[in-house]
Amino acid sequence: MTGTFPAPTPPVAADADAVVLDGRALTCEEVAAVALRGARIVLAEEVLPRLARDRAVVDDVVDREVPTYGLTTGLGSRSSYALPRAELGEFSVRTVRGRANAVGDPLPVPAVRAALLARVNGIAGGGSGVRPEIVPLLVSMLNSRVHPVIPEVGSIGASDLCQMAHVGLVVIGEGRAEVSGEVLDGAEALRRAGLAPAELGPKDGHVLCSASPLAAGVGALALHEAAAALTLAQAVTALTFEGFRANTSPLDTRVLGLRPAPGQARAAGELLALLDGGELTDPRHARRVQDPVSLRCAAQVHGALHAALDFALAALEPELNGCGDNPVVLADTGEILSSGNFHTPALALGFDTVALALTQTAAISAERMRRLLNPAVSGLPANLSPYGPERSGFAPLAKTAQALVAEIRALSAPVCTDPRHGADAVEDDSTNAALGARRLTTMLVRLRQLLAVEALAAAQAVDLAAPGTMGRGPGLLHRAIRELVPRLDDDRPCGADVDLVSRDVLGSDVVRSALHALVEGPS
Repeated sequence: MTGTFPAPTPPVAADADAVVLDGRALTCEEVAAVALRGARIVLAEEVLPRLARDRAVVDDVVDREVPTYGLTTGLGSRSSYALPRAELGEFSVRTVRGRANAVGDPLPVPAVRAALLARVNGIAGGGSGVRPEIVPLLVSMLNSRVHPVIPEVGSIGASDLCQMAHVGLVVIGEGRAEVSGEVLDGAEALRRAGLAPAELGPKDGHVLCSASPLAAGVGALALHEAAAALTLAQAVTALTFEGFRANTSPLDTRVLGLRPAPGQARAAGELLALLDGGELTDPRHARRVQDPVSLRCAAQVHGALHAALDFALAALEPELNGCGDNPVVLADTGEILSSGNFHTPALALGFDTVALALTQTAAISAERMRRLLNPAVSGLPANLSPYGPERSGFAPLAKTAQALVAEIRALSAPVCTDPRHGADAVEDDSTNAALGARRLTTMLVRLRQLLAVEALAAAQAVDLAAPGTMGRGPGLLHRAIRELVPRLDDDRPCGADVDLVSRDVLGSDVVRSALHALVEGPS
């Protein structure tokens, strides 16, 4: 192997804005800060000594030639094959090269950064037995924005082996990496960042490929965005409430307390917080005694999404902050034991559950939009056109809404129940957790577009209904929309308006932060 790692120790918590990794407390918000906003990372003081203790166990097992899976023996169905001691380092290199088999378009840079971050933090907590020098190199790659090119397809959820091996290639100066928008070979990418390839020893290659950091990292980004999308769905629903003059009595805590379904009280409280300051918090201002289910039961549907996110987050946190290696090193006893910690059934189930809950949220958004177009239900002009039925108004957008729902529904099919593939009847179960996380990102793009459709219709309904006083949340959203998109008078193309609202209103950090402050208070 050419070159040795120069072993620069990353600064320890010197940067006030840096994310400190200790292997124990990484959050979705921190993943987003590093992956999306480029925040620097540093290792906690205890990490490198912890890794050194674990590595001493690996070195001892090698010296005593103890049969140990993936260290002194082969991998998978070849676990009974004893490796010659002189070949253990080269076996690590072959492990990386032989598993770099992912295909397809490169993953987006934020996904790569999230996966790298998750792997570094997973190693930092101990148990992998990797050479301590490898971890500062991974940290430096993140901080220097050396991003390995990882093809999008290759994980079946029993470790992200075939994709994370592409990271391993760059670590040893092979493969490809993106630096400042340019794709370079791995050695050149490291050189431009002032880094050198690592020399792999026993077990190092397997550690670089192991665990489920792609599922965990991309999943963390997806759950972070899904939580934001839920707040947006609540705000858009509140805007529809204003245009429809909806009845808020179903949000009453006394009503909800009679059947406390998961998440519904929280969702109802958020809707009332958004509507606070307007007339609708008093049900006597409602136009109808009872509204369609898509309005009346918004708290139940959005509450279910809250519950799904809680479930998925509980499954994700151990993946971000645990050791997913096999085998694992126990420094206290000097043992290396076989492990099933790489397996992710709860995580995959959590992602599937969120996908289904997002689909429910999408379905009622499209239905609320359609109710606004129907004068017999809404009491507003047909299709929200001030000119009446001789204009199309927003009617054609209902087709776009349904098309978006169809795409979201198609992507919601569970992936954790797919048929299993076995490697010589040994690796005979898998979870597809990485796929479950990756499809959430597409679903969330479509959901935001769908909410933009509803938001445009709701803003028009507010203009036509002319309520006396709106709640603070709907008022904020209505003003943001009208700063970019005028009300619809005569017919015009509206697809560009949807994209504009999706990107610059619902995608705005300023709008999101303001809405978050209304529903939960300043963070």
